Amino acid sequence: MAEWRQVKLADVADEITVGFVGPMTSEYVDRGIPFLRSMNIEPYRINKNDLKYVGKAFHERIQKSRLRPGDVVIVRTGKPGVAAVVPEWLQEANCSDLVVVRPGRKLDPRFLAYYINSAAQDHIDAHIVGAVQQHFNIGSARELRMALPELEEQRAIARILGTLDDKIELNRRMNHSLEALARALFQSWFVDFDPVTAKAAGRQPIGMTAETARLFPASFEDSPLGPIPKGWRVGRLGEIAENLRRGVPPADLASGTAYIALEHMPRRCIALDDWSQSDRVASNKFRFQRGEMLFGKLRPYFHKVGVAAVDGVCSTDILVITPTHESWFGLTLGHVSSDQLVQYADSGSTGTKMPRTSWHDLARYEIVIPSEPVAAAHTVASRAIVGRISANIHQSSTLASLRDALLPRLLSGELHVSDAEKIIA
Repeated sequence: MAEWRQVKLADVADEITVGFVGPMTSEYVDRGIPFLRSMNIEPYRINKNDLKYVGKAFHERIQKSRLRPGDVVIVRTGKPGVAAVVPEWLQEANCSDLVVVRPGRKLDPRFLAYYINSAAQDHIDAHIVGAVQQHFNIGSARELRMALPELEEQRAIARILGTLDDKIELNRRMNHSLEALARALFQSWFVDFDPVTAKAAGRQPIGMTAETARLFPASFEDSPLGPIPKGWRVGRLGEIAENLRRGVPPADLASGTAYIALEHMPRRCIALDDWSQSDRVASNKFRFQRGEMLFGKLRPYFHKVGVAAVDGVCSTDILVITPTHESWFGLTLGHVSSDQLVQYADSGSTGTKMPRTSWHDLARYEIVIPSEPVAAAHTVASRAIVGRISANIHQSSTLASLRDALLPRLLSGELHVSDAEKIIA
């Protein structure tokens, strides 16, 4: 630590600038140059959810906010001080109102991101300005003072912490693939009816055992929803699932109880890997248990639906949904997390500025109900997928806790890199 220099960020970074500030709605395009906003920046990573794009002409006009891999972006408004490194997959990108730091030869980008997310937070908190919309300005970013080791030690520290974050990111990608598998299985069995189509044509259904294939009929029959497998029927979501309203006042919550609000729920992702603690909860909440489904009823078009990986409580703007019988778990999850049901919920929501749906409306959603043995077979596969997703979430939580414990000690020089390597070995 005695060899670390006290420096200002402006004296060691090649460049510090700010992203584009101005109206954007008319500039967004379906496909084009990625355009990062505050909501895409999380500690240590770029979140692709709801990533926007701009056209080439607009991108060329706003030169100062053009990004390169290795730049460090810092959120100014919303969640001031959150920082991440622009990854290699963003070879060409632009950004909105973010502080952009080009580290240059004296700074390791990942080390800088770790420093800003941890050791720099006191400086950032002390320099947040604005009464209505608080923000962290570029001048304060330039004045940030930091204890800076030599470049090789920066890289060593970043490598140690990055090993943990790389594993967390790998788990996140694995969960994305597992969720895609779950959606594909649901689509094949209960929307496209692939096994029934195959049997009707005299073929063995692909991707399943002969025992499972025998559960499916070999023909279709007419229904109000069109042709459906023979012996199946048209029903409503409320026949196989229910909304649990286990209200709990703040006084009854044990310290450290997991709390999930809408801001913890990612869009179109059933892996709920983020939550806070209920210690500051000031109003009644709903209790949920691990494995139950949570559906964001406020602004349902945000498509916030997932499976709880922990026991806890949630906002009353979230519906807690569970199957009426274990056999219906997979079918329930497939429907409540589908684009079709979310669109149905959105079209029937009430309220102009803050539209909401309700379980009363969702329960009326028409579905094709298979035989219970088929539903049970699907649930076995769904539970296995959800179980793997949950295991990855818990492993990532452990890794993040270890990273957060090592981070301040490494950045202060209290813990040497060699000792940290032994801890994570």
